[in-house]
Amino acid sequence: MPTFSQILSKPSIFKDRNVLSPHYVPDILPFREEQIEKIMNWVAPALKNERARNIFVYGKTGTGKTASVRHVMKKFEEEKQPACTCYMNCRIYNSRYRVLQKITKDFIPEMDKAGFGVATLYEKILAWISGGSRRLIIVLDEVDMVGDLDELMYTLTRANDDLKHGSLSIIGISNKLDFKNVLDPRSRSSLCETEMVFAPYTPSQLQAILLQRSQMGFGQDAVDESAINLAAAIAAQETGDARYALRLLLKAGEIADEHSLMHISDKEVEDARKNVDSDIAAEIIATLPDQQQLVLYAASALSLSGSKYAKLFAASDDEDGRFLASGEVYEEYTRACKAFKRKKRSSRWYREYLNDLEMLGLITMVESGPGMRGHTRLIKVGYPPLQIKALIEKNFVHGKVMAAEDEDAGGTQEKL
Repeated sequence: MPTFSQILSKPSIFKDRNVLSPHYVPDILPFREEQIEKIMNWVAPALKNERARNIFVYGKTGTGKTASVRHVMKKFEEEKQPACTCYMNCRIYNSRYRVLQKITKDFIPEMDKAGFGVATLYEKILAWISGGSRRLIIVLDEVDMVGDLDELMYTLTRANDDLKHGSLSIIGISNKLDFKNVLDPRSRSSLCETEMVFAPYTPSQLQAILLQRSQMGFGQDAVDESAINLAAAIAAQETGDARYALRLLLKAGEIADEHSLMHISDKEVEDARKNVDSDIAAEIIATLPDQQQLVLYAASALSLSGSKYAKLFAASDDEDGRFLASGEVYEEYTRACKAFKRKKRSSRWYREYLNDLEMLGLITMVESGPGMRGHTRLIKVGYPPLQIKALIEKNFVHGKVMAAEDEDAGGTQEKL
């Protein structure tokens, strides 16, 4: 058996694998200079002790939204003014309580414990901002994942009316272009002061991004030009997703390393594609709230056992026999809730969960065609159902799923 010293001394194709991570923010973000400059102009007033604008950024996954905003926030923090930022991903901080708790944890150490209600957290945050005349900018990444979104937005927009000194501004990041339409009209106008849409990267832009990162992450001439072009072309098919392109390149490098290769060809990229798809699905599912996981579990379980409408679907465009009727998935979801001891949600919430899962690419939906009574949606799981079912079962067994009813675990919540 080898020692760690022997493993670490082996030649590697990587020069710096960290720069290939989708979470790495380079000093230069190609093709996003214009967006970065605009965001800098919009938040700059906070450095002059004025309130920054509320900004909402939209665009599909992998279009550079988060990287651009974090790039600006990094520069912002370097100014060392009485202005500060708080970034959070709302897949994790997915309720008003958790968002407020995260702010207090970052800036008010004595509040870093459970048991405080929403009203107490809110008042402490206001006192901290006002006491130091601070300009706080909160970045809510994937903001549409917040369960009680209207309550959160109402609370945050009300803050500036309750502050004597300082201010609170919001940068919301969403994959949904119609995100603001789900907001309460009372908070929509004040929240969406400034909006920006990030377009998907083109194939040539993806090639340039991959070339930049490959030169930073690998040795000289370690990656074939054709391999970069192939990874870019595959990612372009995935709606211009730069994250996906980078993960392909990273995984291709890992495959090359495993086989003691010092060169990445098209073959490694093709092999990487198979791994990356399943890895991405697992990561997305792991961060879903319990109800979305249960809906996906139900669809996966039903895909394995077969739809009771299979004969009817056989006459449709369902080539692989994987379509399921929305109603039968809801019935299976009800059984799953009972099995995993979770409270079943209404059909209205169920439809919202389906929309969320489709947005994430975990399922696809089409409207029913001729031959089916009434109007229903047909559902197809986007990844191998056996793999998804096993993954979700593991998440529940090991307690890795946060129940929606536990989100306000800070005790009794006062109405704001």
